[in-house]
Amino acid sequence: MVISQLPNLKEMFKPSHSRGVNARHVVTEPEQSAGTDNVIEVEHLNALYGDHLALRDINLPISHKGVTAVIGPSGCGKSTLVRCLNRMHEMAGGRVEGRVLFEGEDIYHRGVDAVELRSRIGMVFQKPNPFPKSIFENVAFGLRINGRRGSLMDTIERSLRRAALWDEVKDRLNKNALALSGGQQQRLCIARALAVEPELILMDEPCSALDPMATLAIEELIRSLAQEYTIIIVTHNMQQAARVSDETAFLTMDTDRAGYLVEHGQTRQIFTNPSDKRTEDYITGRFG
Repeated sequence: MVISQLPNLKEMFKPSHSRGVNARHVVTEPEQSAGTDNVIEVEHLNALYGDHLALRDINLPISHKGVTAVIGPSGCGKSTLVRCLNRMHEMAGGRVEGRVLFEGEDIYHRGVDAVELRSRIGMVFQKPNPFPKSIFENVAFGLRINGRRGSLMDTIERSLRRAALWDEVKDRLNKNALALSGGQQQRLCIARALAVEPELILMDEPCSALDPMATLAIEELIRSLAQEYTIIIVTHNMQQAARVSDETAFLTMDTDRAGYLVEHGQTRQIFTNPSDKRTEDYITGRFG
């Protein structure tokens, strides 16, 4: 039983009693309420860098609102997958085959404006990356790029409040953002992403460079934001995935190092009764 080997998760999930199978490629679709559409539909996605295949035949639905965790061993293409969802993959010289539907529209269609797309699908990176500007100007950056004029103060305050940072910085908005702590800088980057009112937020290991207290603050923020936003988070931390996510997607890779999706489902099911032996082996630390 998977959960017996993860004592820190016992309070989160109740154990199940059925065994999984070891099929080549088992995907468990998460249960969804009637009438609920997916915000993202990844269909037969291949991601390539030159001749190297980084991801093979990914099919993955992402539900409206809530948090989806993407887990898997290093090098299996987790970061590549999330970067394909707002076309940052191609900024690194990559290309894709297949389709990524966002609100029913293929984001790789020739008529789609990639810059406008990234304002609708925000990104928070592994290492906090505030600009060497004031706290105010960091949050205002995307607004100005998108042509917002006039007073931005209401939007700045709202974004900082949503990022649980307002009370800590409201008296020093004109101070350099680089003077903030690491955890504060990451929340500032989240506020910067929120300012342009995205519909989806991608987070690529947002806590990996933070201490435990800052990590806790970011996790609490993620759960709070999940009431308003769809969030996809890449994480190596199994406990973190269990704490913050509603659904989990597990990727691994072949001998040619092409990543593929093994299993996707409700986080409770993935962590207590996975459908694939490889998922169980990864979660319990037998490999990865």
